[in-house]
Amino acid sequence: MPTFNWPRRYNVVLLSTLAVFVCYIDRVNISVAIIPMAADLDWGMQTQGMVLSSFFVGYLLLQIVGGLLADRFGGKVVLGVGVLLWSLFTILTPPAASIGLGLLLATRILMGMGEAVTFPSIYSLYSRWVPITERSRAVGLANSGIPLGTIFALIVTPMIVQAWGWQWAFYLFGLVGFAWFVFWQVLIARSPEADERMTEAEREFIKAGANSDPVESGPPLREFLKSMPVWAIIVAHFCNNWSLYVLLSWLPTFINKGLGVDYASVGWVTMIPHVASFIFLNVAGNIADRLVRSGMDVGKVRKLMQTIGFGGISTALLIVGEVESVWLAITIMTIGNALGAFVVGGFVVNHMDIAPKYAGTLMGITNTAGTIPGIIGVFVSGLILELTGSWALVFQVTAGVTLFGLVFFLMFSSSKKLFD
Repeated sequence: MPTFNWPRRYNVVLLSTLAVFVCYIDRVNISVAIIPMAADLDWGMQTQGMVLSSFFVGYLLLQIVGGLLADRFGGKVVLGVGVLLWSLFTILTPPAASIGLGLLLATRILMGMGEAVTFPSIYSLYSRWVPITERSRAVGLANSGIPLGTIFALIVTPMIVQAWGWQWAFYLFGLVGFAWFVFWQVLIARSPEADERMTEAEREFIKAGANSDPVESGPPLREFLKSMPVWAIIVAHFCNNWSLYVLLSWLPTFINKGLGVDYASVGWVTMIPHVASFIFLNVAGNIADRLVRSGMDVGKVRKLMQTIGFGGISTALLIVGEVESVWLAITIMTIGNALGAFVVGGFVVNHMDIAPKYAGTLMGITNTAGTIPGIIGVFVSGLILELTGSWALVFQVTAGVTLFGLVFFLMFSSSKKLFD
């Protein structure tokens, strides 16, 4: 590979990762801030649930549209506008809450619509800026912004609330997005061809290993839905996010109620698996790219990484519900999260293999499916707990969903370029 002095494509990857980080601190902070908000505004549990879930309404609505816009007009523009919008509506959350519940719900929906374009835009950008031999680690780094932003919000939000009040958790985090936008505008060009500061050697390197074709017509949506490799990604994304959202929603309660850890320590204990995710998303991305560079068939790399990822997390889920020691449970989930991160070299990057020209649109489609478990999976898990009280059954069902996704992906996935 040619040697460059800080390649320009690295700016795209790093600032995209920061966008994901900001996305998740703005998404997660309300889960902590809602405790004093509810006390101040006299909200019951039902109202709190409405406020928390309203975000996902907007997040569902604009996934596919965000991908279409990114593929057509460029990921730089769409991601930049998305960050500005969700940052604005993050800042507007406190005044909206003080005016009335209806306005607050509308504000949270609009914030969700702003965040919805994040991953479709990044995938559209990466398909044009990042050669195939670097994509797994680029996507791994971007996805590592998820646990990093989650950890940051869980730790820093209570500090801000205690120092200045819950309103400032939204004001300060919202301003971060506007600061990010300045760097995005200054450092990132619309495309590698338009980047005047890029060396010709880097431009040729990108052109040889990434998609450079402009999108002049709409994506073949009907053909997407007829394709089993597309459905392999859709099903894998759905199953992956089932475990992701169940663990995000219920792991703190399991640690607190199921294993008896005091409430004050829950955040610090549950942070450990997130740290493992952050580290191993980057480790796994590097391993996948090394295997591709070594000459291993890309399809075999995708299936190997998917097997390690889904096999690892499902095994951890099958075991963790049976243990009674909190540190054994956390150790098991930390190992499970570390192995689960290997899907970054599997279905997570597979969009750019089969449809590089329409990667943003395809990501919008699969991430729409991946948002549904945030509603269904979390609800089903709560229903199981209410009817049976069995944490083991919650984790077993989640493991079963994950294993189904693994089998489906192994049977139907492809690494070939199917759409042009």
